[in-house]
Amino acid sequence: MDRLDQAKKMAAERAVDFVEDGMVVGLGTGSTAMWAIRRLGERVKEGLNVHAIGTSSQTEELARSLHIPLVTFAEIKELDLAIDGADEVAHDLSLTKGGGGALLREKLVASAARRFLVIIDQTKRVHHLGRFLLPVEVVPFGWELTQFRIKTQGCTAKLRILGDHEEPYVSDNGNYILDCDFKEIADPRSLHRDLKALPGVVETGLFIDMVYAVIESDGVDVSVEYKGLG
Repeated sequence: MDRLDQAKKMAAERAVDFVEDGMVVGLGTGSTAMWAIRRLGERVKEGLNVHAIGTSSQTEELARSLHIPLVTFAEIKELDLAIDGADEVAHDLSLTKGGGGALLREKLVASAARRFLVIIDQTKRVHHLGRFLLPVEVVPFGWELTQFRIKTQGCTAKLRILGDHEEPYVSDNGNYILDCDFKEIADPRSLHRDLKALPGVVETGLFIDMVYAVIESDGVDVSVEYKGLG
């Protein structure tokens, strides 16, 4: 295992330490979140009693394979905890997410959690968001018009393509994703508001004022930064 994977694993496993018996937990999507799901599966095997909601079909499949009991929002309306990764974390703990294409479900799950834990390796830290392209989920109908309107906000916006097939990537919700280059995002709150106001935009990958704590590792040590505590 290289140092980057070790960092992801260490941050993820530290987050699972927050999980207590009887909790309902949101499980994220992506390479770092997968480590958390595997560790949670180990704890379930050891006797931990939890239920979980996954943020993608991929996450749900892994959770089932590890015998983590799954529930839906038809059964519960609040989560005790959500654990997920991020593509970028800024100095104010605002996030860019959606590189894996699950941003809408990830935001629904994070918004339902009493505590949202973000797990990252040290490469995901930035001062301002914008180094990573901002994913924006849009409805397929008229996506070209939505793309044009998003570009008027001051960015380039490319339709996400699935592999080498030249077909649009389709999210678990049946939508397309536009990857938008805004350069440095100085005011993510205003940008999120302006994008959400556009017809055809379902959700943005900007996660603002949602984080309880960021758990970060460099492959040697792990740190926990709580929102508002620095």
